[in-house]
Amino acid sequence: MSFNIDKCKVMHFGRLNEAHSYYLDGLPLAEVSEEKDLGIIITKDLKVSQQCASAYAKASKMLGIINRTINYKSTEVMLRLYKSIVRPHLEYCTAAWSPHYIKDKELIEKIQHRFTRMMPNIREQPYLERLRRLNLWTLEERRIRANLIEVYKMINGLTNVKPEVFFEFDTDSCTRGHIYKLKKKRFMKDLRQHFFTERIVNFWNNLDEQTVSATSLIGFKQNLDRLRRTKKMGLRLD
Repeated sequence: MSFNIDKCKVMHFGRLNEAHSYYLDGLPLAEVSEEKDLGIIITKDLKVSQQCASAYAKASKMLGIINRTINYKSTEVMLRLYKSIVRPHLEYCTAAWSPHYIKDKELIEKIQHRFTRMMPNIREQPYLERLRRLNLWTLEERRIRANLIEVYKMINGLTNVKPEVFFEFDTDSCTRGHIYKLKKKRFMKDLRQHFFTERIVNFWNNLDEQTVSATSLIGFKQNLDRLRRTKKMGLRLD
């Protein structure tokens, strides 16, 4: 198989990396500090600020188009437009890049703040009240929900990814909780705790038996809605 050398690049990870030079057919490969792969920006420090900024820019552009072109901003029409052409930019593959810095979370959430303020009848209401009136979740809640759905799909064979690839079941824990509890691993770097395999463990383990034992994906989602209504999803909103 022949490779296009111009498209082959090297990215060095870790502070102790010796950053060797690599060659292909005698030609040096370009070294980069960030690269986009399948729409996700990967940086050498594995932080997601660049991806958040990119998602914000795309969503902000679409939100601006809606605001300029839609004169009669009925709630039904605006919600459909927001959910179909704005929010997907903020939620694409978030299992791979979910923000953990407050500044990045606020940047992403800012889009939904702006959208809800486009509704004339609720513009002056507090943000959480606007969400309640529009039956929307915060974007952080939705990211957690999406991660929980991915775990459920892995455990129940609804995806080709086996749960053992990412998780280890906690067979040594006490009987409290449910039978699918995951083991919290130890790691050397603080950044690791924000990876999908680590950040979702506590949320998943805090679910009740009824939710994780749902016989269908629709039932699982309905149970997540129930837990959110009763404020038992593990996410504190002030």
